[in-house]
Amino acid sequence: MGALVISTASASAIEFKRRTEVPGEPQAIWSFAGDFCAIKDWHPLVANCQETKEADDTFRTITLKDGGKIKDKLTEKDDTSYSYEIVESSLPVKNYKGKFWVEPDDEPERTAVYWEGEFGANGVSDEAARKKVFDVLDTGMKGIKQMALQKTPGASDHD
Repeated sequence: MGALVISTASASAIEFKRRTEVPGEPQAIWSFAGDFCAIKDWHPLVANCQETKEADDTFRTITLKDGGKIKDKLTEKDDTSYSYEIVESSLPVKNYKGKFWVEPDDEPERTAVYWEGEFGANGVSDEAARKKVFDVLDTGMKGIKQMALQKTPGASDHD
């Protein structure tokens, strides 16, 4: 006998990919942005970040300026990227998996910064979850660009 499963959940995850170009070489950008808790230094919505270890796993607890909290688990890391998943969040998301990385841009002395991943809506419509997460991502990308401009002598934002 077969079973019929009916689900009211979305059929597919909400995917995102953000890219921005910033002045500076990838290693210079990664030096201030690549630490798992460095998000507190460049993301305008983040008030604090605390990194902890639980057995062999690394976590960060991000405190947002609005008082919300997000707990992420680091799932992979190399010299210019890290991947993570949200394990607890005040954001309306579930099954969130993300990756943040840098690589050389087409232009000399510029870096492409990427932030991508996927998630499902949790307790709100897909559109409401998408808007909330995309606002957080876009604000973060503006913040990292602003920090790169501050840290790169003679750089200007010519976008």
